Amino acid sequence: MERQDKGLAWMLQYENIAWYEDGVVSILDRRIYPIDIKKVECRTHQEVADAIRDMVTQSAGPYTAAAMGMALAAYECRGRSEAEQTEYLEAAAYTISHARPTTTWRMERITAKCIEAAREALAGGASDVSEAIKECAVNQNNERYAGINKVGKYMAQLFPEDGSVMTYCFAETIVGMMLKEARIQGKDIRLFCPETRPYFQGARLTASVAHDMGFDVTVITDGMPASVMKNEGIDIFTTAADVICCDGHVVNKVGTYNTAIAAKHHGVPYYVSGTPDQGHPTVDTVKIEMRDPDLVLEAMGTPTANRNVKGYYPAFDITPPELVTGVVTDQGVFSPFSLADYGATRDQFLV
Repeated sequence: MERQDKGLAWMLQYENIAWYEDGVVSILDRRIYPIDIKKVECRTHQEVADAIRDMVTQSAGPYTAAAMGMALAAYECRGRSEAEQTEYLEAAAYTISHARPTTTWRMERITAKCIEAAREALAGGASDVSEAIKECAVNQNNERYAGINKVGKYMAQLFPEDGSVMTYCFAETIVGMMLKEARIQGKDIRLFCPETRPYFQGARLTASVAHDMGFDVTVITDGMPASVMKNEGIDIFTTAADVICCDGHVVNKVGTYNTAIAAKHHGVPYYVSGTPDQGHPTVDTVKIEMRDPDLVLEAMGTPTANRNVKGYYPAFDITPPELVTGVVTDQGVFSPFSLADYGATRDQFLV
């Protein structure tokens, strides 16, 4: 099997996202990367769920961690009867898939495939199905990365020959794939990355991937997008999404909505990458995760406000379809108002 992470930045390699080996899942701590390069070692599937909840891994990282966490759960219950292992894995799947509420539907798709792989291995007489689930995890990644590569091709085709692109937060694999395809297509682009507080994913993760792949990248504060669009000639604004509702609403890192409004005002097209979530036919099915408000009162652990004041931290915001120019999928570019044309029977999602 040819791995689809070949040629991408270091932090997008499967082993450097989350990896199961000998009863341990190692997860790159994206809360501190690249200032410090450390991995959190999880020895139970509950610890994997905790790591996902605590933002050790972010963007699409939890999808890899979830599958590897299922392999760890299988290791925990190895040697038990087939019925007992199946019951244990189903409970672990619930724990892992519900670690963060907004992406539960996607996480359930991942853990369900892991259980399918486990059932097949158990039926074949295996007493420890952890390696079978690990193989399933890699296969799921490969399938997703291959689909994202198609998205990257379509996205790069939208870039000018020589221009500027603004991102927001960390679009994970799509960043690597669109940059790889931009180079293949001979596009000379520079990136502007808002820092994305309070975890600074844009400053630390997106900018690192772009730099590692040899692109001109500039970090800006979250308050600068409108000014930079006006003064630096931004050609395209693009993000991935935590949820793309079938009615065209885009749920992504809080701050996306603001930037989309600025893009609309300045005539900058906004393209979101991913696939419509069949589990979210309308925006009212989405639960916005509210995180610890104290996190907005600090920057990477350093207090930035009077501790007697209050913070407010919704993890995501919702951008309405009228601010979205197009949804770039593995099947091409769709209007946010015609996502039903994408295919209502598809179960795949891409980030």
